[in-house]
Amino acid sequence: MTSVIIDFHTHIFPHWLKERRDEYVKSDPCFSLLYGQPKTRIATAEELIASMDEAGIDVSVVLNAGWVSHELCVKTNDYILDSVSRYPKRLIGFCAIQPRAGDVAIAEIERCARAGARGIGELRSDVQDFDLADKTTMGPVVDAVIEHDLIFLTHSSEPVGHEYFGKGRITPDIIYSFVTAFPNLRVVCAHWGGGLPFYALMPEVAKALANVFFDTAATVFLYKPEIFQQVGCIIGSDRILFGTDYPLMRQSRVIAQIRSAQLSEKDKAGILGTNARKLLAKRTRSKSGI
Repeated sequence: MTSVIIDFHTHIFPHWLKERRDEYVKSDPCFSLLYGQPKTRIATAEELIASMDEAGIDVSVVLNAGWVSHELCVKTNDYILDSVSRYPKRLIGFCAIQPRAGDVAIAEIERCARAGARGIGELRSDVQDFDLADKTTMGPVVDAVIEHDLIFLTHSSEPVGHEYFGKGRITPDIIYSFVTAFPNLRVVCAHWGGGLPFYALMPEVAKALANVFFDTAATVFLYKPEIFQQVGCIIGSDRILFGTDYPLMRQSRVIAQIRSAQLSEKDKAGILGTNARKLLAKRTRSKSGI
């Protein structure tokens, strides 16, 4: 088993937002979708660190949310960047943008990259009201992400199955259009890509997913444990990233599921940390080719 366990999908928010939760539920559609239910937990960096210590997790990737407002992207990015600076060995920051904001969104990518962010996400094209495959809007975003060696993480969800808060409409067909439009971009699809890996049984889809990875966020609520073996057989276990969606659930629940999966110890170690470590360390200077 790897000595480093990396949770690739967690969320933290500042104290001021937690205290003014009702205000932001009313003012921002994405925050309302995710945190409109009072029982849905909101966690700070300190609470995440405590959870990591309890579960034996070494590092967590902290994601922002798909704010509709550019200003809220910036304010919450500041908190993520500050949290990473306070816990540099424990947290890795991904920041949010509103692609429809244009030049200021590009400037925010550059600001966050200079401050140490390693990626952009978790974006919500369905709520933020942009088309992932629109090269006019997304071309400059993708170029900036690639230029600064960042990773792009998008929400995704299943076109079938039960409904749940935050499910959304970023289904495999939408993700596929995105990755084929920008083949050189390193993409992480949250929540198993809404089932996109299963389509990699089609040779052209497998080829298109060459730079795409899939995190396991909320897997306990979505799929049977056999998904680890099935997806591993289709696309390779090296493309699977352990993610929990903390504070949606205890981080230890997903770790227990991975450790009980019918996988080799090497594959388990990869999913729990080695795959993420390689992805985060990778460098590419290729352009999007738009």
